[in-house]
Amino acid sequence: MIVKEVCNAIWSVMKSEFLSTPSKENWETIELDFERNANFPHCIGAVDGKHIRIICPSGSGSMYYNYKQYNSLVLMAIADSNYRFVYVNIGSYGKDCDFAIFKRSEIWKSITMGTHQLPEPKGLPGTDSPNVPYFFVGDEAFALHKHLLRPFGGSNLSIEKKIFNYRLSRARRYIECAFGILSNKWRMDLTDQ
Repeated sequence: MIVKEVCNAIWSVMKSEFLSTPSKENWETIELDFERNANFPHCIGAVDGKHIRIICPSGSGSMYYNYKQYNSLVLMAIADSNYRFVYVNIGSYGKDCDFAIFKRSEIWKSITMGTHQLPEPKGLPGTDSPNVPYFFVGDEAFALHKHLLRPFGGSNLSIEKKIFNYRLSRARRYIECAFGILSNKWRMDLTDQ
């Protein structure tokens, strides 16, 4: 019980100082870094979920049992292109899929309802394109949305779609690497098997 109480106290006291929800200006800085580091403009974060293996709590039934055939909690996070977490959602049931968890998150609800300010849409650099909204990048587990891009599916893709998937993958790797750094630092089992 003491570990749980201490963790809750640390989170409630320090989260606003060390992991506050990004402002419009923070998102613009993150976007510039993604454009510079990953050659992917308008990206304001890479999003993904990771399963943290747990011992099944008694009386929980199959709530924590995931598709990978073990019990877990899901750590949903958004990372910038400097491998820093800019948003986390911790503790969803292992049975839930990534997009369902992200869709229920406070940040996603505020973005889709228009209460969280993102930078104003603008044209892509070096083009005469119409205004493009800012977005997150995710893997195939996420649904396509004007503020969330995912790779094209299938194997018979045009060269343009293959290039897009490659560049999106370069932007998305920052969340994968951030999870790897976290796992290595704290010796946590953030499994993908």
